[in-house]
This record gives sequence, structure tokens and C-alpha cells, in this order.
Amino acid sequence: MTPFVKPVFIVLGASSDQMFMILTAQQMGLAVLALDINPDSPGREVADYFESISTKDVAAVVACLDHYKAKGADIVGVSTMGSDIPHIVAEIAALMGTPAISAESAALATDKLRMKERFAERGIPIPWFREIGSFVELEAIIAERGSQLVIKPNDRSGSRGVFLLDESCDVERLFNKARDFSFSKRVLVEEFLPGPQISTETIMVDGRAYTPGFADRNYDILDRFRPQIMENGGWVPSLLSTEERRAVEELVKQASLALDITDGVTKGDVVMTPDGPKMIEMAARLSGGDFCAGLVPLGTGVNYVQTVIEMATGRTPDLEALTPCRNMAVANRYFFPEPGRLLRIEGQEEAASWDWLQKLEFWYQPGDVVPELLSHAHRFGVFVVTAPDRTELERRVERVYDTIRIITEPL
Repeated sequence: MTPFVKPVFIVLGASSDQMFMILTAQQMGLAVLALDINPDSPGREVADYFESISTKDVAAVVACLDHYKAKGADIVGVSTMGSDIPHIVAEIAALMGTPAISAESAALATDKLRMKERFAERGIPIPWFREIGSFVELEAIIAERGSQLVIKPNDRSGSRGVFLLDESCDVERLFNKARDFSFSKRVLVEEFLPGPQISTETIMVDGRAYTPGFADRNYDILDRFRPQIMENGGWVPSLLSTEERRAVEELVKQASLALDITDGVTKGDVVMTPDGPKMIEMAARLSGGDFCAGLVPLGTGVNYVQTVIEMATGRTPDLEALTPCRNMAVANRYFFPEPGRLLRIEGQEEAASWDWLQKLEFWYQPGDVVPELLSHAHRFGVFVVTAPDRTELERRVERVYDTIRIITEPL
């Protein structure tokens, strides 16, 4: 182990989801110790230090950090992005004596039932919801309220086990699948509210809210994968009016405060209804994918991952850096080929010549088995495109889909 010249920042996870945080921390003059149970995580080659440890094994993580401190490491903070473990971050930060949200706020953010109950107590507008213990109970609710409902595990993320019901659904099968996805075997049912959905990411500082992350969510493949609810990326800037955006920003601020998060980052899922915005749920973490690592920096010039690292290391955050300095249209989209054995991917060379294609990444190689899509974790690949306006952006998105051909064969 080389001598520690720089302060050490801990990143929980070293997958592609955490790469942007690792690089940002290094650009800020910090050395990064990345922890990931996968010894072949891509972040291993980028981080200054790497240990193959489960980020959910708090005892192992703390023992590792104590070892580094004994060797002279000045550990100044811990965080993650794309991994729904704010409770782990909070516990480790408390043990290390570095800033983070409270354990209670983290617990609320990872228990959807407790979160929604807190929102209801604090007057945050949300869809109707209830915890259910059996499919018989779900059938009774459908008989009372109709079938436009969503069921989901109480404690998962990334669309795992989330289903949009309709009259043709096998209710028992979907209830069992949602329950199987849940760590605690608990299932929620809630009202489905049609309307534009917005992803937000808000930096809370001394109870004040700054929301540089604001994107329209894209559900153009909803019918293809129904009853599975599958999002296909997002857009910036949003099509909402200035007044609507302000209403959403006020809502995510109040929801953050309802979770007693006055300093930290919150990730909101909001639906714009005729009665105004309503909060679907909120996470106490940075998003994965390309939202805070791609859409917002490319579209606005703002890197608020840097702000999160500043706060996690006890630095005074540069709030002026959260002011947009450009207005570019940006979209990310995913590939969803037919399941089977991957034979080849065509069109990559042509796509590589487009200067507006900012990212093109596949997570499968020829010969790999492409599984049935059950959650966001099974997406095949991703691309990010930029354009001067939304109309041209849509054309470029379609051009990528028309050019890239993913050939699979049934097993």
C-alpha cells in the first residue's frame, strides 16, 4: 500500500454507476478508496485504492477502513451513487465521524411504507396507498377501487417487482412476484396516477433546496413490457412550464424536509396531475444511470456530484456551481433486444462517427445470453445523445435505434 499523500474519500461501489463519482472526487484532489464485492468491477482500475468487500457488510467495511486509518489514511468522507444504501452510508459515516444524513432519515427513505406514512402525516400530496398481505386482499381492493393500480415491493429499487395492473392481469402471480422481490416480503399497492413523470435530484443545504436535476421520464415502451413498469431513459430540459417546475421543486423540498433531510441529496419521483404535482416516492441518494452523470452535466454544465462530495467531506458547498451555464437538449435511452443468445451487434462503426452521440455502451458480448427483461438491471445497453433542441433530439434518438441492430437467436 503506497503512502497516503491525499485525503481519502470512500465510494461504496465500483461499478459503472459509481465511476462518475470516483472520477469527480479525484478531480477535486481526493484519493478514492472504492469498495465492491465484485473483484472485476470497472472502478477497480480507476480508483486509487480498491478492496473487494460487500458494501452491505458494515462490519467488514469498518474493519477495512480502520486498517487504512491505522496505515495513515486520512478518511474524510463516504458516499455512493446509483446504489440504494443510504442507511449503510449513514451508519459508516457515523462510525467514521464524517457528515451524512441521519440513520432515521435513511431508514425512512428505504422503507416505502414508512416513507409514504410520513408524507401523509406531513401533508405531502401522494397517491392513495396501502400495504397488502395477500393477493386476496389485492383482489378486494381492485373490486373496490378498480384495476388502475400499481403493486411494488416495499424495499427495492430499479423497477424490480413493480407492476401496473389491468383487467387482464393474473393478480396472484404478480402479487407473488412482487413479494419475492422484496427483501422483507412486504408488498404495497398504490393508485396509478396518469400524467407526465419527472425525475428530480435536490441538494439540501441548511434546509434550503437546490434542484439542478430535473428531467422528463420516458415511458414509450410501457405497453411493450406491461404489466412490468419499465422506464426508457429521460430528457432535459423538461417540457413543463416555469410555473409547473416551481411547483415540483417546492414539492420535492417539502418532501425532503418531511424525511428530516436538511443537508444532503434527495432523488424524487414526481407525477404532474391536473391537481398539481404529487410525490410517488423519494430516495436519499444520487441516481445511477446517466441522470446526474450525463444528462444534467451535458445539458446545463452543472456537476452536482461534486456538491455531494463537498458536503460528505465537510467542505462548504459551492452553491454558485449549481447555476446552469448552458441549455442543451440531452436524452438517454436503452436497448431492449429479444431474449436469447447474442450473435452480433451491427451499426457501431457508423454511430461512432456522430459527434452528437455522447455515449454508446453495451453490457453483453457475442455469445452471452440476453435474459428476459425483469427490471432495469437487465437492460442491454445505453446511449446518450445531445442536440440544440428537443425536435432534433428526437430525430437523433430514432437514428440511433434505426442504425444499431442487435441480433439474437432463441435458446
